[in-house]
Amino acid sequence: MVKIRLARAGAKKRPFYHVVATDSRSPRDSKFIERLGHYDPLATKPGEKLVLDAARLEHWKKTGAILSERIDFLLRQAAGKGKAEAAKAAG
Repeated sequence: MVKIRLARAGAKKRPFYHVVATDSRSPRDSKFIERLGHYDPLATKPGEKLVLDAARLEHWKKTGAILSERIDFLLRQAAGKGKAEAAKAAG
């Protein structure tokens, strides 16, 4: 089963995560099928925090890949911020 989840990278006390499609049985930071983007929790600019290839993410979701809880949360959070920023710009 394919799962879309975070793989940790970066230095000690400076977390950085790659968003990857991987086999659900493999360890967190091991081989992956495809890298879909990255998540930087320490980024100061809002657009740099979560960067994804939306087309490839949709491809994997259509083929049956399951999102991890954290990825699902980050996507919902990003969608909510996008709506809030659009509302501020409109009025």
